[in-house]
Amino acid sequence: MSDGLKLEALGCRSLNHLDLTILSGQAAGITGPSGTGKSLLLRAMADLDPHEGRMWLDDVAADQIPAPQWRFKVALLPAEAAWWYDTVGEHFEHWPPYGLEQLGFDSGVMTWQVSHLSSGERQRLALLRVLVNQPRVLLLDEPTANLDDTNTERAETLIDEFRRQHRPVIVWVSHDLEQLRRWCDPIYTLGNGRLAILDAGRIPA
Repeated sequence: MSDGLKLEALGCRSLNHLDLTILSGQAAGITGPSGTGKSLLLRAMADLDPHEGRMWLDDVAADQIPAPQWRFKVALLPAEAAWWYDTVGEHFEHWPPYGLEQLGFDSGVMTWQVSHLSSGERQRLALLRVLVNQPRVLLLDEPTANLDDTNTERAETLIDEFRRQHRPVIVWVSHDLEQLRRWCDPIYTLGNGRLAILDAGRIPA
């Protein structure tokens, strides 16, 4: 392996020792019933929760990379992202960031109060907040769960543009199997603490 993410005997809480390799430019989907540990797995991959086993990014072991730097490179978009400041723009280093128009916003959104955002607006802007840092690994936890069809398409298109331009590793968790079939290859199901291949649907060209 050269470019990509490798997990070896990764385990934490309900998850058994998992082995997984995902190459740069590849999107792997994970589905399964609620409560099986999908979000827990993503948090372990982002080194946010204690875990066993080892991880490598581009052949560099995680224990050789300072934790903040690993989390910058291996970025998690949680199902409900945290916001720390009053306005949207305070969460972005660059103003306005790339991708606003693709997600249906204009630069005026940077002045909006976070407390006034709808759940869908928060979700789209949280996706953008992750992408502007150009992570090597993009961990997506139900990234479109609160979006209508139009905004789901916008978010998926922006993720695909990012994949084509930067060739990150993508791990995409969703209950929407049709969505995973559109964008991910392979697709895994998580159950009883283990991953198993579910589907080998092709990534769109």
